[in-house]
Amino acid sequence: MAKSEPPRIGITIGDPAGIGPEICIKALGDDSVRAACCPILIGHLDVLERAARQVQSPIRLSAVKTEGLHSVEVVETGDPSHDFQIGVDGADSGRASARYIETAVDLWREGKLDAIATAPISKMALSLAGYEFPGHTEFLAHLTGTGKVVMSFFAEKLRVVLLSTHISLLEAIGKVTSENLTALIIFSSHELQRLLGRRPKIAVAGLNPHASEGGLFGSEERLAITPAIDKCRQDHQIDVSGPFSPDTVFLRGFRGEFDAVIALYHDQATVPVKSLSFGSAVNVTLGLPLIRTSVDHGTAFDIAGSGVADAGSMIAAIKLAANLVRNTKDETRGQSC
Repeated sequence: MAKSEPPRIGITIGDPAGIGPEICIKALGDDSVRAACCPILIGHLDVLERAARQVQSPIRLSAVKTEGLHSVEVVETGDPSHDFQIGVDGADSGRASARYIETAVDLWREGKLDAIATAPISKMALSLAGYEFPGHTEFLAHLTGTGKVVMSFFAEKLRVVLLSTHISLLEAIGKVTSENLTALIIFSSHELQRLLGRRPKIAVAGLNPHASEGGLFGSEERLAITPAIDKCRQDHQIDVSGPFSPDTVFLRGFRGEFDAVIALYHDQATVPVKSLSFGSAVNVTLGLPLIRTSVDHGTAFDIAGSGVADAGSMIAAIKLAANLVRNTKDETRGQSC
């Protein structure tokens, strides 16, 4: 991709039994998406055509082979499949969603995509199809041979990196060690500098109320968090500060005071992200060799097929992927859109 050419963003349509196809069609109909990138849908043409009819989209879809990626809308991933029920977990829909992801990675590896944006998949359907990955992140790490990946959310000026994700709160507290936090700060600084194109300013949230108020409400800040911050500042020259009171630091990040905030457990991150930017926040996987963004919600089986799904997060994910490509690359391989 030369500087004057739009980034080629591969958009996997997610679980075909969920809202993924619908929000992808809606996103492609948004003028700002077309202006930001060359969007390339990856999925089954018949599934997308049905979604287009549901939302009365005027977009014309056609299946093409991968060599035509400079001028396509849909990369067909195989024979059309009708063996799934809308709004229901199933092996066929799980198998299809996995194939979309595998195809996207293959196209990126061949230099035909600059980044990927993913619609939501069902962990249960993926498991029923025989894929033993709890979600996109682990699946993409496997496909790209990546050892360490970290979940983050980008919500306008608020960017949050998670120390732990889907584990119990008790187990998450046990992971708040100086060693774990030091490694995450170093990793986050490197990845964010790559994606943002500048040295990031990082804040670290405290674990306890008011970041323990000088030791009144807990010892983790004194024993683990502050030593990690000091080590990263002194030994690695990272612009990191804290620990800050968890009830205010995320709003400070949202207002642009920091480039990113490190959260110490799952809900400490997701509550402010979804409260401040639900429907427009984007999940970004740090550590992958490719840029991958995703929506901040699930498959929404309860409304799948109704045509009422909000495409805001899908639109944001595609546009963010395009912006991150521009930040990280002056020139890449490939053709213009």
